[in-house]
Amino acid sequence: MTAKTTHDYLVRLRDVILEEREYAKALDMDSLGKAMQEKEELIQVLAHVQQLDVEDREIADAIRNENRRNAYLYKATLGWIRETMEFFGKRTVVSSYSADAGMINSKINGRLLSGKV
Repeated sequence: MTAKTTHDYLVRLRDVILEEREYAKALDMDSLGKAMQEKEELIQVLAHVQQLDVEDREIADAIRNENRRNAYLYKATLGWIRETMEFFGKRTVVSSYSADAGMINSKINGRLLSGKV
């Protein structure tokens, strides 16, 4: 593989990573899936490169940074989704007391997750 084709693959990989983030922000799952597949193919091709030219190191660093930004976006979004699910999954009916003053846990979970309002 020549340095020019390696450079072309690196440039395309950087562009795909940027497209991937835009598709994720727009919730365009079909395009996101295609971009992820293309990214995997590019990474497989680039995995055979043993040494990068000096000119290509800058673009490789940009790829690493953009990929980390995407990973942070996905991790933050997943955390937000988990917090939201926990919020809606919390018990909305407080526990009550039995005749002997013991606590009885209610059997109703969150309103949205239980299907009851």
